Order: sequence, then structure tokens, then C-alpha cells
Amino acid sequence: MYPQAAAPAASRALRDHNVYRFLTRRAHGFFARDAGVSYRKNLGLLRKIICQESTKFKNVWTTHSASPIAYERGRIYLDNYQCCISSIAQEPRILYQKPKCSKSEKIEDALLLECPLGEMLPSPSDYKSSLIVLTVRNWLLRLSADSGEILEKIYLADSYCKFRYLSWDTPQEVMVVKSAQNKLPAAARQAGIQESVLFYLAVFQVLPLSFIGMLEINKKIFGNSVTDVAVSNGILIVMYSMGLVRLYNFQTILEQFMEQPFDLGHEFNWNGQAGVVGKYPFGLPRNIKITDTPPLLFEASSLENAFQIGGYPWHYIITPNKKKHKGIFHICSLKDNALAKNGIQEMKCCSLEPDWIYFHPDMSGRIIHVGPNLIKVLKLKEDKNNTEQMEVAEDFTIVTNRENCVSNTVTVTASGRVVKKRFNLLDDDPEQETFKIVDYEDELDLLSTVAVTQIGSDGRAHLDIHCNEHGILFKSIPLLESWDVTYSHEVYFDKDLVLHIEQKPNRRFSCYVYQMVCDTAKDDECSSHEKTERAFCKKGGRIFECI
Repeated sequence: MYPQAAAPAASRALRDHNVYRFLTRRAHGFFARDAGVSYRKNLGLLRKIICQESTKFKNVWTTHSASPIAYERGRIYLDNYQCCISSIAQEPRILYQKPKCSKSEKIEDALLLECPLGEMLPSPSDYKSSLIVLTVRNWLLRLSADSGEILEKIYLADSYCKFRYLSWDTPQEVMVVKSAQNKLPAAARQAGIQESVLFYLAVFQVLPLSFIGMLEINKKIFGNSVTDVAVSNGILIVMYSMGLVRLYNFQTILEQFMEQPFDLGHEFNWNGQAGVVGKYPFGLPRNIKITDTPPLLFEASSLENAFQIGGYPWHYIITPNKKKHKGIFHICSLKDNALAKNGIQEMKCCSLEPDWIYFHPDMSGRIIHVGPNLIKVLKLKEDKNNTEQMEVAEDFTIVTNRENCVSNTVTVTASGRVVKKRFNLLDDDPEQETFKIVDYEDELDLLSTVAVTQIGSDGRAHLDIHCNEHGILFKSIPLLESWDVTYSHEVYFDKDLVLHIEQKPNRRFSCYVYQMVCDTAKDDECSSHEKTERAFCKKGGRIFECI
């Protein structure tokens, strides 16, 4: 009897276990027919194709502008976001072109908003990518990324503050709109009038766009020497002029100091104000009033307020708060402030541009330290002799190619006269190959670097693609346009696309678009620095150089 009775029970338990495993694997994206699995397989194939020796990147077209150029996920924005061009096609394809806007409609900042997975949204337009933009007159607009159509409009505030910056608290979930630092006119200061509010922050949940709250950063609460604030990953970060950085739990601030929640588009009558939330002329209510100093989570002193948190277990990176320590980085445990073993990192280089360090964006907990001719990827691991302490160890390094560099301090002329140089080259001298940009392509799990050599007025750059795990060089892509180290440059490696944006003097901007090609017959054309034939085409009133 007992074995017979146990059999159905065991069968049910096995069935329930299999159902649980099926649902769990599906929730984590392991179900064979899920779109996520196909997408990951496609990215894996694309990664292999890009790393093949026969695959090249060709400069397919170029455009120029008198205003800044921005790039976001396959879209190039010009004319203060009034023109949007797809970078995917081999020829420039204008997605939308709006009439030139007035100065009062100028866009100050923008964020790309993408549809969250697995959520029901109120409007069909919410399932497509959109652009959140902030105008000079305190309007927050949500635009269709493909057509530029205005999907939502929110009025933030009248002239008592000027909102200027957009950032993510939690990427694609919670957005923060920050004002410029609030300063009184000189005449008001001379008259003895004092302004206690330094910054305003407005916080929103996105898709659907909903208002969480607005708060003031007041010197009566946080002190007179506050220079900047930010909200990131649920933490309110307050920076001070003497290098001090203080962290507060933002969720605790919301719970403790929010006076009343408000919904966008609803009428309100509060604190002597009446209107509609997010509509002109009332804007948003300041419904978070910090009346006392919030509980302090953590504080540190660092040169130029440089402070980063990351790694596993949690660590932070600072530079001791003295000018003589510039270029020296301390890696410490967030738990007890203990310096990690080998936690003092210094490149010991002599250069005009400082080296820089940051936690690797691949969430591996590693650290990337970039100098003029050396990139060190570091990892945190347990110290063998002390399991309570973490050790900073080298994972791998990437070095520039300086084989052709002439470093002799003594030269002999044709007549036999010996000439000694009175100076040594800097580590980032333009005549020596120098790292300028390091980036991570998260969808392909590849690390990219841009190195530049400039002799006279002729500068040459190349983008190298490395294995993110071991640093092995897979491919080097020459950038055919001349690179002037005195100009400002941005380079994006986005799947099968490389984009170079250059800012020249007198507000002249150029955008060079490179796309992946697998035709081996065009190898010489893709990698040659010689001038190739270019055709000029006009689209939407804009001239493009096509190759």
C-alpha cells in the first residue's frame, strides 16, 4: 500500500518541480523560443563576424554642422535635436527634420527612453523608443525617437529656477531633472539679500511618465559650501567645495519628508497654490520639504570631489584631498574604510593630461585604470593571508605600440656634430601613440580603445577591439580622417557601427560614420588613408559626403 500511495505523490512532486524549473528558466530568458534567446544568439554571431580578419569598417558618409552633434542608439541628432538621421543605412536617411526652433525652445539636455520589458503600458506609443528633452524655458517633452512628434509635455516651474540637466537615478526607470545652481543677481547680493536654496531636483518615474516629487537643496540643511548634487542608484550625493562628498539614502528622504503625493494632469490646491500638476503656468509643486539633516550613510574627502563606488564586495575609489596626490588613487572597502592590499594605484607618468580610473561598466567588479600608454584592468580578490581583506590584482594590461618612437636624447648631425636635447618627451606627447578613449560595448562584450599619434598637423587614430575577458586584440580599425589632439573628440563603437564626432574651433562639428563590410575586395579602400572619391548629396537641405 505505502509504495503504491507514494508513487502518485512522487509523480506530482516531480511534475511540480518540472513546472517550477520551466517557469524559472523562462523568467530568466532560457526558454528556447523566447525572443531574448534569439537576440543573444544573433549578437554572438555578430561578435564573431566583427572579429573575423576579413571584416572591415568603411567610412560610408560624413556630415558637418554649426551646432553640436549627438548620438543615441543608431540615431544622430543635429541642429539642437531638430534633425534626426539614421546611422544604420549605408546612405544617410533623415528620420525627421523640424523647422529651426527659436531660442526660447532651445533644448538643454536629452535622454533616450526605451520600452521596459514585460510591462503593460497605457499607450501604444510607449512601446517605441522616445526622447526626453529639457528646454530652456523649463518644459520637459517626450518626443517620438523616429518622428520627433511631441507625445507628452510637462511644465516644470516658472522663473524661480532654471532646470538644465537630465540624468538617471535608475537607468530607464527613475529620472532626475536638476536645476542650475541658484545664484542671486549681483545687485541683490550687494543689497544684502541672501538665497538659501542652492539647487532644485524634480524626480520622475518613466513609462508611464509619472511625478514622484520636487525638492530643494538648501544651505540651511546641507551647509554653505555645497557645490553640486546628484541622485544615483537611490543615493543623494552632495559635494562640497573642500572636496567632501556625503551620501544620503534618497528613498528615506522621500518617505520622511514628502508632504503629499501628486499625479500629473490632476488639479491641486495646496499651500496657497491652485492649478494642474505639470501644466503652465503652475508647473510642479515642491512637495518634498527637507526640514532636518537626513541620516548620513557615508562621507569621504577626495580631491576635486572624485568619488566612485563599485566592485564586489563594495569598494570606493578616491584621491587623497591634496594637490600633490593628483594621479594617486586609493581603493578602499565601503564597509570599514580599510585600504585594500595593493590598493594605492599610481601610473607614475609625466603627462599634460591626467590618467583616469573607474569601475568597469560590465558589472564584473573590475577596475579600469588608463594612462597615456598603458591600460590596466584590475580585479578585487580575497587576500590569501587575510580573508577579511581584499587585494587589488592585475587582470590584464593593454599597451600602445611605441616601437617607432624616437626617444634618443642625443643625435648626430650630417657633419658629425653631437646635439643633446635639453628636455624629455612627455608620456602623452602627441608624437607618441597615446590612449585617448576607452569604452565598453555591452551587447557584444568587447572593450574598445582609441589611440592617437600626431606628427606636426597630421594626426592618425585607430580604434582597437579587444576581448573584454582577457584583453586579447581582435581587430584594429583605422580612422581615415586626420585627428587633431587639440580638438574635442567622441568615438562610439555600437555593434556594427563606429561613429566619430569632432568639434573644431569656431563651433564647427563633423560626424564620420563607419559601417561594417565583409567584402574582402574592398580591404584596401577601407584601410587606406589616401583621399578617396567622394560624392556630395543633398537631403532635407543638408549636404552629405558619401563615399
